[in-house]
Amino acid sequence: MVTLEEISQLLYGAGKEAPGWQSTQDELIALAANAFPGKAFCVVKQWILIDLTVNPAEKEKLSRLGLLPATLFAHEIVLDSRGRFQPGMWVRSNFGVSFTEGCMFETNNTVYLLLGPGLRKEASIGAAFSMKAG
Repeated sequence: MVTLEEISQLLYGAGKEAPGWQSTQDELIALAANAFPGKAFCVVKQWILIDLTVNPAEKEKLSRLGLLPATLFAHEIVLDSRGRFQPGMWVRSNFGVSFTEGCMFETNNTVYLLLGPGLRKEASIGAAFSMKAG
């Protein structure tokens, strides 16, 4: 069972600082459009890249599915290309499939564009996926 302390540490505790994209939002969007043409994107700030603590069997299963043992949480959505999320909302992604240039976290459906600095942390699958909207 996931504790409130685990979730609190994940959301607000210390982590390893990560730079994300340090130039303009428009340049980041252009970079993503080049790398992932036609794919939905979501520009986020105050983000946390979560490396999931998994056992070898879980890691193997994710690998067979083409997934990384990682997910993304962002405290603030800046822009969603498909209008699924409103600016200012928070978001937690599904499992990642790639992490490119230190600023683009790709899932099967969306590329999350990491604007400005964020954090990298470790958490259990249970803690990371316990956060659900609604």
